[in-house]
Amino acid sequence: MPKRPTELPRLGALIADTHAHLDMLDDPAGAIERAAMAGVGFIVTVADATETPEGTFDNLDAWIAEAHERLTQWELPHVRVPDVRIILGAHPHNAKDFNKRAEERMLKFFADPRVVGIGEIGLDFHYDHSPRIVQRRAFRVQLAAAQRCHLPAIIHLREAHEDGLEILNDVGVPDSGCVIHCFTGDPELLAKFVDLGCYISFAGPVTFKNADAIRAAAAAVPIDRILIETDCPFMAPEPYRGMPNEPAWSVLSAAKIAEVRQIPTAELATATLQNARRIFRDERFGPS
Repeated sequence: MPKRPTELPRLGALIADTHAHLDMLDDPAGAIERAAMAGVGFIVTVADATETPEGTFDNLDAWIAEAHERLTQWELPHVRVPDVRIILGAHPHNAKDFNKRAEERMLKFFADPRVVGIGEIGLDFHYDHSPRIVQRRAFRVQLAAAQRCHLPAIIHLREAHEDGLEILNDVGVPDSGCVIHCFTGDPELLAKFVDLGCYISFAGPVTFKNADAIRAAAAAVPIDRILIETDCPFMAPEPYRGMPNEPAWSVLSAAKIAEVRQIPTAELATATLQNARRIFRDERFGPS
């Protein structure tokens, strides 16, 4: 396997990776360390209420402490460990396991101050690992929970955008907002979600060679509604497509979006970090 790159674009400002699966990485602390050195100031990691979310909740502080210890060895005083927060929900693949007990368990985890959203939730009609009727029910229940708990919803939609729009219109977008995670549609589909007040998050596919429609959407989304993510370890951006992804590589997607929007990378990075702070409403972040 090719060696991981050490040279990445310098954006000129900190950026946020608003959707990562740190618990799926071989070395979460190392990934946080490399993210810091790449200019990532904030990471949102995902836990699933139907699996073993304790793996994230119990280990996150240790990952951060280890990343900090590693960074001190580099003697780079301007580099700081990213703030890391958690979103928790039941992925549509696991909707069949999202019963009343799982919902109650999820609600208990929401008391943890590190939780800043409910997700990823939604519909996945590509794999259909859970029956569609069950996915729709779990999506509705979790949207309602987001409303009650004053949390934004982070939404996964694959080959199910029209159904997702129908449910969002029916149940309502949570007052705290929602994020369409890993958007892969065109500007026409984009407009439907923007009209609902959603934030739109772009991942590695925006860099893929055959992704002109996604890039057109990234150019069209209002600057105050755009987010960047990796969805690591999945969907690494070009030129590292096919390798295990990690938060540091969010800068590659950001650089591509700045290019298609024809704006400085620092402007794009600053906007996306500010948007992340706004949607996740966490006042504990350090200065950008």
